[in-house]
Amino acid sequence: MADNKVNMLADFAPVSTQVWKDKIIADLKGADFDKKLVWRTPEGFNVQPFYRREDLKGLKTTVSAPGQFPYVRGTRTNNEWAIRQNICACKNARKANAKALEVLNKGITSLGFCLDKDKLTYNFIKTLLNGVYAPAVAINFSICACAAPKLANILVRYYGRMGYDTKGLIGSINVDPIKNMLLKGKALTREQVSEKIAETVKAAKSLPGYRVVGVNSVILNNSGAYAAQELAYALAWGAEYMTMMTEAGIPNYRAANAIRFNMGIGGNYFMEIAKFRAGRLLWAKIVEAYKDPIFTTALRNAAKMNVSAETSRFNMTIFDAYVNLLRSQTETMSAALAGVDEITVTPFDVTYERPTDFSERIARNQQLLLKEEAHFDKVVDPAAGSYYLENLTASIAAEAWKQFLDIQERGGMYQLVAEGKVQEHMAANLKARLADVAKRKEVLLGSNQFPNFTEKAGKKIKADAGACSSICTCKTDKKQAACGCANNGEACLPTLPVARAAEEFEALRLETEAAKKQPVAFMLTIGNLAMRIARAQFSCNFLACAGYKVIDNNGFATIAEGIKAARKAKADIIVLCSSDDEYADLAPKAWKKLQGKKELFIVAGAPACMEDLQKLGITNFIHVRCNVLETLKSFNQQLLKK
Repeated sequence: MADNKVNMLADFAPVSTQVWKDKIIADLKGADFDKKLVWRTPEGFNVQPFYRREDLKGLKTTVSAPGQFPYVRGTRTNNEWAIRQNICACKNARKANAKALEVLNKGITSLGFCLDKDKLTYNFIKTLLNGVYAPAVAINFSICACAAPKLANILVRYYGRMGYDTKGLIGSINVDPIKNMLLKGKALTREQVSEKIAETVKAAKSLPGYRVVGVNSVILNNSGAYAAQELAYALAWGAEYMTMMTEAGIPNYRAANAIRFNMGIGGNYFMEIAKFRAGRLLWAKIVEAYKDPIFTTALRNAAKMNVSAETSRFNMTIFDAYVNLLRSQTETMSAALAGVDEITVTPFDVTYERPTDFSERIARNQQLLLKEEAHFDKVVDPAAGSYYLENLTASIAAEAWKQFLDIQERGGMYQLVAEGKVQEHMAANLKARLADVAKRKEVLLGSNQFPNFTEKAGKKIKADAGACSSICTCKTDKKQAACGCANNGEACLPTLPVARAAEEFEALRLETEAAKKQPVAFMLTIGNLAMRIARAQFSCNFLACAGYKVIDNNGFATIAEGIKAARKAKADIIVLCSSDDEYADLAPKAWKKLQGKKELFIVAGAPACMEDLQKLGITNFIHVRCNVLETLKSFNQQLLKK
């Protein structure tokens, strides 16, 4: 019998990258390859439309295995991450304990407690942890840095009395004075910061599995930082604390083992996977620089970047809030696939109320689904070998390292925070990012694009929305004083800007919602069928972002017929929807019939005859190049003052 096996590799000659590119250029029919297909990322580097095996040559990200230095492929040989839930324990230890015991039976493997320093006693901790078997769960605390050494001493005492082997316990205390400088504007000297850090590390010496020093770059993520920016600042932050601890006489390996990176997870799926992979690579490089002849092996083991990741609040919304579940789910997937150590999913309703039992349950189940149904915990670093993700990891690493070196050359993280430079940089970055949201260069589903046309959200907003997160205490007001300080007359620093991307659109829509009458926008569709349908859909979507009632139509035979129907519908806005060629004739006719009347007249599009129409007095045009937010604000000023 003949051997009919087909050898695909032998039967088809290899195709070079240049041949692929030539074919793509031919298909572009004269369009510029780089302008059309090469993506310039907000991080500052280019991403090609396709990658091949040859693009992996020379990349350092492909030469290690999981659990091996420099840990780009993960710090473990499995992908078991901890599922964390944060609980407010600022006021009542018994209630917090009851909730902790409840959620431990629902899949949680890491608890986060927010504490009030004024209530910190041995009995408080004893009550809080009653029934919680510490060897089986990670226990994390967020408390004022000045009370952290006291907390460490209490924990050592409590765990000892419970008979636990303290060397095997894991958790964190999250001492981070730089975070307080950024969020509260508290001016601290470098010596004060170093003292707080070193004192806590020494107090927790009997808890080697506790990461007591926090690098909370999640606050930068929640202020709109892009992946490379957050990573660069996080690395500089961690390096600052490493230097402070080693200068205070703490061995380098112990200093590295004391640090936990509490990082945010942005909405760019592949970029975030690359960010965490690049972060491990660069942090290992930084820690290795603190080597000495005594602790070489221990230091390499300590160079494993420990990451607690939290889904971002920056892109969460009040309107169409269930879309927050889609955003946080993809973010969680990014972090899980990237091999972080633990994940906190922010409940979808945190933007408008204190999370409910339902939203917290969903947040837990989002991770359980990835483990129990998608089996994300069964594969280590599935991104390895991907031409795209390996190159993205290398690009993020290169850009973050460049920014890290710049931070170091300008004095380091502490110095830049003390000078207000980090706050200034993040404020400028936030302003630019919000401008992109306003122009729809950055899309927020349900807010600046494809809104829920009929939703009303004003009544669901509660005053305590967002209180007591993993990075603040109940006493921290989101809106700082004008000077940026809440320190009883002490010296103040500028504070980090805190905002969500959707806030300005939400304010606009809530303003409309509170008005005596909801503006009605009527689509006067006429002429070319395809164009009038497309422009009516665009206009409905555009105007619904401000909360207007929109009325679409199949089409009218004449302008007069359309205006008559609009007035019958009691329209406040009439949007002419047709083709560019027809606007030269139709727009002047409509304007003549409407001139001097109460309706706001809008032309959908940016036709070639726009300048001629403007000379007639037609000033309102909506199109893809509009600043959507500013345009809608101007409409509100005209409509809501009536």
